[in-house]
Amino acid sequence: MKDIKKLAIIGAGSWGTALAMAAAESCQHVVLWTLSESQAKTLAVTRRNPLLVPSAPLLADNIDPTADFDRVLGAEVVLVVVPSVAMRSIAEKLSFSGIDKRTIIISCSKGIEQGTHLRMTQLLRERLPEFSIGALSGPNHAEDICLGLPSATLVGFENQDCADYIQHAFSTPKLRIYTSNDVTGMELGGTIKNVFAIGAGLCAGLKLGDNALAALVTRGLGEMTRIGTLYGGCAETFMGLSGIGDLVVTCYSQHSRNQQVGQSLAKGYSLQQTLDSLQMVAEGVPNTRSIYEMARKVHARTPLIDAVYAVLYEEKPPLEALNELMNRDPRPEHD
Repeated sequence: MKDIKKLAIIGAGSWGTALAMAAAESCQHVVLWTLSESQAKTLAVTRRNPLLVPSAPLLADNIDPTADFDRVLGAEVVLVVVPSVAMRSIAEKLSFSGIDKRTIIISCSKGIEQGTHLRMTQLLRERLPEFSIGALSGPNHAEDICLGLPSATLVGFENQDCADYIQHAFSTPKLRIYTSNDVTGMELGGTIKNVFAIGAGLCAGLKLGDNALAALVTRGLGEMTRIGTLYGGCAETFMGLSGIGDLVVTCYSQHSRNQQVGQSLAKGYSLQQTLDSLQMVAEGVPNTRSIYEMARKVHARTPLIDAVYAVLYEEKPPLEALNELMNRDPRPEHD
């Protein structure tokens, strides 16, 4: 298999920049595109993204920050690393850009479009039907990736040849890549886990202890699998990196933005005050609404998701939501 000569990353947030740093180890030329000209200039001059941890190394010389979208063209692989609310506009931009149809496009965004409930690869495929489109998902916080700490992730395509190519060309000694053909399960796992990360933050903020958090993660995995399989994902996928792996890291890590949302709400701040205080997007907030609506469509039983939804969108006090969860009728574990 040939190596990647040029790879482009659309989105220069913390995750996009961390992926650029990982890609620079195995790809000859990495284009890091941002909509902001001032951000592109700052990245080019300082070789540092202030959104990353201060101890992060400087950007490698073969990373090319730019605000010129034409620089994306000619890349063999394009990683799209933007918030889910921006994915439709990027799909439109790519469709009108004249990009070569042989380019492989990978969504690295974890979210569901509000209203349509489309997954990110579905949204991209709507505008780019002739392209090979896949997803990258797993227990990967940008902070660890940019520091070169050992990590594993999952890349998924319906076409196994594409998955194998990305696995070979993008792997490094510090980033181990596995493959999957269950793109649906991968994307749903990476989205649904954000809801439970907010729940984990609520647990931390209310000082509920380790037992409560372990119960939330375990029962959350059950709800994730229940919804995910009803929408076509494979149960095994939710037992892997993009399911339980991503769920664990986002519920236990201090780097989780969604967990920070839950902690803020538990301290009595409003949702708007919480969002205003964040410097980055917390996908779990819009994702909670979308996943709640999707669960209702297929009549899935999701008491934890319902509780997080009630705290976010019905202004239910976190302690009241907790008491309702703990006082539900008893039932068998696997019912």
